[in-house]
Amino acid sequence: MRQPLAALLLCLASLLIVRPAAAAEPPRTPTLASYHAATGDDAWTGGVRMIPIHTAHGDFRVWTKRVGHNPRIKVLLLHGGPGGTHEAFEAFDSFLPADGIEYYYYDQLGSYYSDQPKDMTPFLSIDHYVEEVEQVRQALGLDRDNFFLLGHSWGGILGIEYALKYPQHLKGLVISNMMSSIPAYNRYAHEVLMPRMDPAALKEILALEAAQKYDDPRYEELLAPFYEEHVLRRPMAQWPEPVLRGFGRHLNKAVYVPMQGPSEMGASGILVDWDRTADLAKIAVPTLVIGAEHDTMDPKWMRMMASRLPRGEFLYLPNGGHMAMYDDQQAYFAGLLAWLHKVDAAAR
Repeated sequence: MRQPLAALLLCLASLLIVRPAAAAEPPRTPTLASYHAATGDDAWTGGVRMIPIHTAHGDFRVWTKRVGHNPRIKVLLLHGGPGGTHEAFEAFDSFLPADGIEYYYYDQLGSYYSDQPKDMTPFLSIDHYVEEVEQVRQALGLDRDNFFLLGHSWGGILGIEYALKYPQHLKGLVISNMMSSIPAYNRYAHEVLMPRMDPAALKEILALEAAQKYDDPRYEELLAPFYEEHVLRRPMAQWPEPVLRGFGRHLNKAVYVPMQGPSEMGASGILVDWDRTADLAKIAVPTLVIGAEHDTMDPKWMRMMASRLPRGEFLYLPNGGHMAMYDDQQAYFAGLLAWLHKVDAAAR
C-alpha cells in the first residue's frame, strides 16, 4: 500500500508546480487603442510622410499617409492611371479600419500630392516606378512579415512587376481589376466591348481619336456611356467625389497620356506591348486577383491569371465595373479582408 500512496502524493505535488504560461496568441484584430495609437515619427502629421526618392535624374519626394497600426498586416496601395492619385482608394476608410488593417496611401512621382518634375519623360517607365515602390517600402519599414501590396488597374501592372523583382519582401499581393497583358486587354476592348457600343457614337469617337482631338468636350461626352457601363456603374453625376477629384481634377495627363493613351477604351501608349502572362508562374507569394463582370478588363482572363499563379485565388464580382471597390463595394471588401486575414493566419 505504501508504493501506491507515494505515487499519489508525487502526482499531487506535480500539480502544484508552477509552469510558465503558454505564449498568448496575438489577437487577429488590434485593439481600438493600439490601432489608433499616436505613436511613430508620423503621428504629429496624421500619418503623412514625404518620402525622398533618389533617381539618376535628381532627387524628389513622394507623398504617403499611414492609417492605423497592425504589426502583421500593412497594405501599400498602388493607384491607377498612370498619373492618377490615391484618392480613388478613399472608400477603404469605410472598411479597413474596422478590421484592424494598417494601410498606406501613396501618390507616385508625377501624381498630384507628390513632386511633379517639369519633364516627366525620364520617369515614364515601369522600371522607374518599380524602383520607386522599393524605396517607399524601405522608408516605411515594411517587410515580408507584414507587407501586402495592392495595385489597382495600372497599379496592378506595377504590383506584378514588383513581385517579380522583389518577391523576398512580400507577404502577399493583390491584383485588382488588371489583366496581365495589354495586347489581350486591347483585343477585349476592340472585339467585345466596342461592338456593344452605339455604332454612331463609336464611329465619332474613333474619328476624334484619329484627329487627336482628345480635349474636345464632345470626345468626353461620347465616352460617358462607356465609362458608366464599364468604369464605374453609376451615372457620372452620381460618381463619388474622391473618384471625380482623383481622375477629374487631379489626373496628370503628362503621365497618363504617354503611358496609357488618351482614354480607358484600350491602351495605346508606352505600355501597349506589356505582357507578363508567361511569368505569372514565377510569382510564388499568395496572390489575390480581383475581377468584375462589367470591367474594362476581361473577367475570364483575370480568372485565368489566378489559376496560373502558384498561390493564386480569384475574387469574382458579378455587379462590378473597373472601380469595383465602389460599384460592387460590399463583395469587394468582404473578399479582400477575408483573404488578408487568411494569408496572415497561415503565416502564424
